[in-house]
Amino acid sequence: MIEQTFSAHGALGKAIPGFQPRQAQLDMGRAIESAIRNQSQLVVEAGTGTGKTFAYLVPALMSGKKVVISTGSKNLQEQLFHRDLPLIVKALEFFGQIALLKGRANYLCLERLNRQMIESHGNETDSQHFAQLFQIRRWASETKTGDLGECETLPEDSLIIPTITSTNDNCLGKDCPDFQDCFVSKARRKAMDADIVVVNHHLFLADLAIKETGFGELIPEAEVFIFDEAHQLPDIASQYFGQSLSSRQIQELAKDIEIGYRTEAKDMRQLQKISDKLVQTAMDVRMALGEPGYRGNWREVVRQPKMTQAIERLTDSLEFALDVLKLVLGRSQLLDTAFERTNTILARLKRVCDVSITGYSYWFDTTPRHFGLHITPLSVADKFQEQIKLKPGTWIFTSATLAVNHDFSHFSHRLGLIPEQQFSLPSPFDYEQQARLCVPRYLPEPNSPGMADKLVAMLTPVIEQNQGRCFFLCTSHQMMRDLGERFRQRLELPVLLQGETSKQKTLSEFMSLGNALLVATGAFWEGIDVRGDALSCVIIDKLPFTAPDDPLLKARIEDCRLQGGEPFQQVQLPEAVITLKQGVGRLIRDASDKGALIICDNRLVTRDYGGVFLASLPPIPRTRDLEQIRIFLRDISEPSHSESDEVNTES
Repeated sequence: MIEQTFSAHGALGKAIPGFQPRQAQLDMGRAIESAIRNQSQLVVEAGTGTGKTFAYLVPALMSGKKVVISTGSKNLQEQLFHRDLPLIVKALEFFGQIALLKGRANYLCLERLNRQMIESHGNETDSQHFAQLFQIRRWASETKTGDLGECETLPEDSLIIPTITSTNDNCLGKDCPDFQDCFVSKARRKAMDADIVVVNHHLFLADLAIKETGFGELIPEAEVFIFDEAHQLPDIASQYFGQSLSSRQIQELAKDIEIGYRTEAKDMRQLQKISDKLVQTAMDVRMALGEPGYRGNWREVVRQPKMTQAIERLTDSLEFALDVLKLVLGRSQLLDTAFERTNTILARLKRVCDVSITGYSYWFDTTPRHFGLHITPLSVADKFQEQIKLKPGTWIFTSATLAVNHDFSHFSHRLGLIPEQQFSLPSPFDYEQQARLCVPRYLPEPNSPGMADKLVAMLTPVIEQNQGRCFFLCTSHQMMRDLGERFRQRLELPVLLQGETSKQKTLSEFMSLGNALLVATGAFWEGIDVRGDALSCVIIDKLPFTAPDDPLLKARIEDCRLQGGEPFQQVQLPEAVITLKQGVGRLIRDASDKGALIICDNRLVTRDYGGVFLASLPPIPRTRDLEQIRIFLRDISEPSHSESDEVNTES
């Protein structure tokens, strides 16, 4: 049946214009069908162009079982639900129910919207904030899902979003006056009744973490679990099986206490006082942490006198808040919930300050206005394995980047998987004809002084000749900013910098300009799919090893050492290889794409481990001569090669 479906004259060929059978896609479809039948674990690395999305959707829908599909991001989740699934549903004439389920922060909370409307009549309300509230209220009367992503008038980075959505901490649950109309509850009920449910890794792992504490269920029980972009799972799982406390949580608590005072407990002026005190003492902790944009070792910092004082002041303000909120219990659902949240935050604060418990990394991060304190388990293998045992069925993990030199042990070990089958499917693309890889001669050593200046001088002629159409992927925000500034001084072509606007707007501008250089970091290394002539050159500043002072990495290295392992081979190298594979994968996205890849790191050819990187990449012809790259780019930019460009994701 699978063979017939994936044939040229089968269901997909009849329903999908331009569908072409691919052996790798058929092989993956067969393996997934077998795993579903045998209720086993399967790990599949599917190279770009194999069509992995259709390869798992077809056997999933044909199985007749309840299936949860988890993607790496909300964007991929929406694309799968709104574009890929409808095609397969139509092709297979599938009559089951499908549902999209996101985290609660994506859905409008009617109760919090109403409170914001009352609060917005105050004298200090920002006019833009007020206008957005009225637009949301108008949209709320029309929407069926409450998914804020569907509200076209609301910017995705709007500051109003946290005030009109709920969190696990501040949700009133069944005590909410709008519980019957709650969009989160409706979405969950629909998911419970559906045959195919599309979620994302963050939601799936949040669900596992909540179940571990014995509380509710976000994601329905299923017989088949499929994870796309599965390489992201171990790091996301680490977040959810740990604990975090952020200044945002404290500020949101303070804001709700203030709203409760202004709307329902106007006689309790002390509520305003504790709200102000919470904000101030949270800011004291932020100031004690020093410069923004830094990830540090919390174990070291928490013992410093100024931090000890700041934590004591924050603890005192939380205890004072409990005393005051206790006096108004029963008068307001919002303030009753605030009392519970204050208890939770106080408990988290005490936990993150107890750095004596082993097996965890204790770290913090900062932005100009906020901080986060985190406890991350060094291994999630045991916890993830426990969950698999609790949910007997089929577990499928797939991505374009799971193996390191054809070895899956790094990925499987981190999640505690014991797959019955794991294999790689090569990309069908003809890299021999479509691409070139260059590690230029005369490169300075990584991190040497003036590196950005040297790279700009060396690569400007290549970028100019190619008329932009280039991604420059950096391994740090500092290098991204340095290169962006220098390229803008040297180039007459448009130079876009990640972070100056939203990711989607930046990508859209890159596409519409047609001759731009985009300098970017982490967010553009994966999940970006530019096809056609708009992107014909990808440059990477150096091999993407995690910074050696990263506290989580340091803790995992120490843990590996204690277990008698070799940290570089078992921790640092595999993760850098998988990240590099993601960055390289931005270049060739279609059978007609052509382009050049330039990696500005001599270690690829001078160190023994460079061979591990190269063996893990697609079979792209290599050179060390930048002039050869210029010739290749010139030849492929002839008018005869020009085709329409598109942004897409491989199905």
